[in-house]
Amino acid sequence: MKATIVSMGDSKGILIPVTILKQCNIEEKAEIEVENGKIIIMPAKTEPRKGWAQAFRKMNQNKDDELIIDDNIDLDMGEWEW
Repeated sequence: MKATIVSMGDSKGILIPVTILKQCNIEEKAEIEVENGKIIIMPAKTEPRKGWAQAFRKMNQNKDDELIIDDNIDLDMGEWEW
């Protein structure tokens, strides 16, 4: 399908048919990215951290929530040798 680029104030836009938006589950908001010279339009995440609490509890139960970096590390790098 070809679409015409139209002026919208100081911007440009493309009218996307409702049927295409419905097929992509895009309602009120969308996320837009550029990848390899292509514009990618996706449904916006309405609950970006949904499920995090449950995932963290599961990590804790599996003892998979240990610190990766030691708390005693010299973050000022004063003792580091370069």
